[in-house]
Amino acid sequence: SAIYELSCEAYKHLGKTSNYYWIDPDGSGTLGPLKVYCNMTEDKVWTTVYHDLQMQTSVGGNSPEKLSVLQLNYSASMDQISAITSSAEYCEQFISYSCKMSRLLNTPEGNPYTWWVGKANEKHYYWGGSGPGIQKCACGIERNCTDPKYYCNCDADYKQWRKDSGMLSYKEHLPVSQVVVGDLDRPGSEAKVSVGPVRCQGDRNYWNAASFVTSSSYLHFSTFQGETSADISFYFKTSASDGVFLENLGNTDFIKLELKSATEVSFSFDVGNGPVEIVVRSPNPLNDDQWHRVNAERNVKQASLQVDQLPLEVRKAPTEGHTRLELYSQLYVGAAGGQRGFLGCIRSLRMNGVTLDLEERAKVTPGVKPGCSGHCTSYGMYCANGGKCVEKYNGYSCDCSKTAYDGPFCIKDVGAFFEEGQWLRYNFHSPGTSMKDLVSRTLLSSADPEITAPDLNLNKEELSFSFSTTKSPCVLLYVSSYTPDFMAVLVKPNGNLQIRYNLGGTKEPYNIDIDHRNMANGQPHTVNVTRNGRDIVLQLDHYPPTSYSLPATSDIQFNSPKALFLGKVIEIGKIDQDIYKYSTPGFTGCLSRVQFNQIAPLKAALRPTNASSHVHIQGELVESNCGASPLTIPPMSAATDPWHLDSASADFPYNGQAIGDGVNRNSAIIGGVIAVVIFTILCTLVFLIRYMFRHKGTYHTNEAKGAESAESADAAIMNNDPNFTETIDESKKEWLI
Repeated sequence: SAIYELSCEAYKHLGKTSNYYWIDPDGSGTLGPLKVYCNMTEDKVWTTVYHDLQMQTSVGGNSPEKLSVLQLNYSASMDQISAITSSAEYCEQFISYSCKMSRLLNTPEGNPYTWWVGKANEKHYYWGGSGPGIQKCACGIERNCTDPKYYCNCDADYKQWRKDSGMLSYKEHLPVSQVVVGDLDRPGSEAKVSVGPVRCQGDRNYWNAASFVTSSSYLHFSTFQGETSADISFYFKTSASDGVFLENLGNTDFIKLELKSATEVSFSFDVGNGPVEIVVRSPNPLNDDQWHRVNAERNVKQASLQVDQLPLEVRKAPTEGHTRLELYSQLYVGAAGGQRGFLGCIRSLRMNGVTLDLEERAKVTPGVKPGCSGHCTSYGMYCANGGKCVEKYNGYSCDCSKTAYDGPFCIKDVGAFFEEGQWLRYNFHSPGTSMKDLVSRTLLSSADPEITAPDLNLNKEELSFSFSTTKSPCVLLYVSSYTPDFMAVLVKPNGNLQIRYNLGGTKEPYNIDIDHRNMANGQPHTVNVTRNGRDIVLQLDHYPPTSYSLPATSDIQFNSPKALFLGKVIEIGKIDQDIYKYSTPGFTGCLSRVQFNQIAPLKAALRPTNASSHVHIQGELVESNCGASPLTIPPMSAATDPWHLDSASADFPYNGQAIGDGVNRNSAIIGGVIAVVIFTILCTLVFLIRYMFRHKGTYHTNEAKGAESAESADAAIMNNDPNFTETIDESKKEWLI
């Protein structure tokens, strides 16, 4: 049975993030698994296969040879890559030719000087950005070549460097296995060739599905050829308690898969020694309208059946007797021969490595509909942090718009680095509208419909964010109002955190002080504050939540909220003295995934959304995940890592060791030594500066006695949390590849 998934698409639907994975595009067929890079973007999944040709490979330079042949060796066989390209919706490969007195295709009539060899060893005379049968480069199609007489920049034969590049996207011709360069035999002729990895997107087989609407409906296909070995896999989803998935008959031989009851799947066959049945019993009902995977295999030695991750059921074949499965009838998917057929959805049905096109056949069959709906019941749990699962015809996606996160599963923190004096204001109502502005009212209120007071007073708030800073005091977040009411999260001069509420009815604002923990220690901290009427629950980092209560005299409505500030408080009118003091000169450090009820101010500032009109920024806000809490950072993927060069978009020298997991030992040791030296110098500098300014400062940092233990508690998370150490290792690995 397959230990690897069939494609990157399958890994995405197990909730996996971008990384290298082993895939097995033809199941237990002859191809075997291969390692690819899966890049999971918001709405697409890209499968990338690398080769060993360096970017900008030089050819020529007075070489006597007439032709120079560049061979590309991939991390997979041509058949394996063909299996990926044939099931993909779209594939592309970047190709670039930089030339100095070296012509590329020359004229549309003449023979081309340079060509590339693709799948099945065919020669191709078109270049990146153009298409089959058109002997042109991209500039020839866009009509902006260096010399309008020619259809490629290089064909102008100039003595200066020129370039022709673009995407090859006719997937039936990919991948590029050779580039043959011809115009190099004149003095001064030089050329450089770059070819990117093959990138494919989508998997038509994975979502190829049909819905069986009546219990007598079926699809039929030609006879299944599985005489000595049969490998059948598919996904099903149903609310019915029984039904036949598929059946193929012979004279006496047969093969059949069915749902026998709500908890039993049966695989039965007869090769001439009498019928054999293997049953897998599930502890939970299988008719729960969720996707379940079935994998049945039979060969001359044994037969097996697996459902989801339940234990594999195996039956050995008799040592004597018949071994060949001889079938004559058509293969029926659904109701066969008057039996009660399957009601529900079957998708990605593969028989001996070939995906049956259920969708096409369903289009012309009464009682069966192409495609399937309701993927969110199975996959919605992967949309994290309040992301909403959205049904798509082939699959689903996560809508992160009401969250402070983005990425395919709403788990990527959106954060920024604030320099001293930078600030962000989020106005709760749009400029030029009344206080009754509806958009803000719905976003500001928690998800509860009852909060629709005409001038919007809040009885409850939910606030969550993470931050890191080394400077105290500062104001991390401040919510102002059209009344004296406000809410603030501060770091006091001694580095301790304070939550301050002023809702009226009390002489002084109500403060929650978290003593004995220095929060200005440069490490990421998470803060979650929930208020419901008088009750406030605060959770800090990984510590257990603590409950507080507003004083009995305090008002419990936050009246007419006006704006939310990050970095610094710039508000007209009377302002709390401490807040004014702590807010100067401003916050320095990182804030991440800030969310106040349903408003995500940082995300609105950094991602253009319909809420962006509410945001005003002072200074240049730099996106960064430096404030992201270590408990949520996944290992940095090549897609997000600024040090990982994307070879398709840049002509950088590109290391052929893209797939090697091993990191060069020497460079790792040298890198480590340099890092230690730099770190020591920095520590010494910090110590000296702190020592010099210690007596000049306007206040002393009288840290509370328990601060040391908090430092070690932070160190403890970093040491104990596997994700955090993995992050460091992963990113180091990326740098050194």
